[in-house]
Amino acid sequence: MTDESNRYAEGMTLDTTDYNSLHKKYKETVLTHRRFKHQDIVDLVEVHDGAGTLQVDEIGKSVENREIYKLQYGNGEKKVMLWSQMHGDEPTATMALFDIFNFLEGEDDGFDSIRDCLKDNLTIHFIPMLNPDGAERFIRRNAQYIDLNRDARANQTVEARLLRRMAEEIKPNYGFNLHDQSIYYNVPGTKNPVTIAVLAPAYNTERDVNDVRKGAMQLIVGMNNLLQQYIPDAVAKYDDTHSPRGFGDNFQAWGASTVLIESGGLKGDPEKQEIRRFNFAIILNALLEIAQDSYKKYDYKAYDDIPFNASQLHDVIIRQIDLGTDSIPLKTDIAIRRAELTVERDYCVRGWIEDIGDLEGTFGYDELDADGLKFVQGKVYPQVLRTVDDMNNDRAWELLKEGYIAIQVASRGKDRLHTLPLVVSAHSEFIPTPSIVLTGTSNFFLGNGTMLKYAVVNGYLIDLSRPPQENFYKNWVN
Repeated sequence: MTDESNRYAEGMTLDTTDYNSLHKKYKETVLTHRRFKHQDIVDLVEVHDGAGTLQVDEIGKSVENREIYKLQYGNGEKKVMLWSQMHGDEPTATMALFDIFNFLEGEDDGFDSIRDCLKDNLTIHFIPMLNPDGAERFIRRNAQYIDLNRDARANQTVEARLLRRMAEEIKPNYGFNLHDQSIYYNVPGTKNPVTIAVLAPAYNTERDVNDVRKGAMQLIVGMNNLLQQYIPDAVAKYDDTHSPRGFGDNFQAWGASTVLIESGGLKGDPEKQEIRRFNFAIILNALLEIAQDSYKKYDYKAYDDIPFNASQLHDVIIRQIDLGTDSIPLKTDIAIRRAELTVERDYCVRGWIEDIGDLEGTFGYDELDADGLKFVQGKVYPQVLRTVDDMNNDRAWELLKEGYIAIQVASRGKDRLHTLPLVVSAHSEFIPTPSIVLTGTSNFFLGNGTMLKYAVVNGYLIDLSRPPQENFYKNWVN
């Protein structure tokens, strides 16, 4: 870091080392997974209210009478408004905002001048959880099953009316619309998941660029410069078709330079804790650039260099798998998709065959060239166990290598979730995948005629030659 006295003269900037250090220090440890509840947010807001740095206001209640809060920082002339989790199952930025709150309350860490710059130049309004009813269920929509981000025009929901009222009262100069997008978007022409997507929403059907939207584009150019240092070639733009029902489009039309941030996918980061860190960095960096007007140095036309999301990504792609019979040969590709099913504060998955055929030009988080390998149906272990607790990972791994894809239990037990590399079923009629069919199950082996090489368990691809601890599973007792 440079000397603090020079930061004001030269224009204060932070680099990735600074942001990483700050995030490590100020990361909110209460929030460690995506399926936190409204009460977790209430408890944290009360802590911040007691600290006194942030002004905390209850600005309304949801359909089911859950509190919605706004936290305010600074007394500067430029007004910034950020709102997160208007879709209840899109919580990544919410976690990052609480990390930022912790930073804003810090002191004597070498970054006081950054906080002073933000406080003196900006008045920042944060709404960390706009849709608490959806968050409670971990679903996109509110308790009335309405998508809040398609209610900016009609304002049929209390939550949308609240956001509209805040926009009218605050009259922000800048807006940040914070979301999560599907983890199956990829950067066009590559297997790279789009880890962060951005957008300067169009304020009209023609997608014109006025000074307001131009400002949003310049902010995004600055964000992308920083993101390329974290996740090179993993940034894209969200679809920019004008949506008259969408809040981002309307905030842009109302005169706020508005940036959409969509947290996507990153292999090995199922709870999006790394993506949370990227959100922390780019949001804080954008606020600092707004405070100093330094974002205006960017050529807004560089925004057009960021590609749009492609949609060619799957969980698993297996190429050139032999699915033929003695009479009809067939070598082809298959795609596998896993869907999350929420279980309280956790989740399990269900995997299925998403596509079959020529899949050149599509990609997988995991990919396998299965040339020389054939489909092998798995077996069910004949002994019925009392509960899943009677099986450990080491024994499960042994069974898997012996060709057993599933075990049976007499009782599901209280906690049905497990991390065994096996299907666990309480139904005696469970049948491992008999053949590869579209939308069919994904529990089978791949072998070369003499040896099993890979297993596919509920959509997870498992290399049987690797140590079991290198594989990740998230299943439950059927």
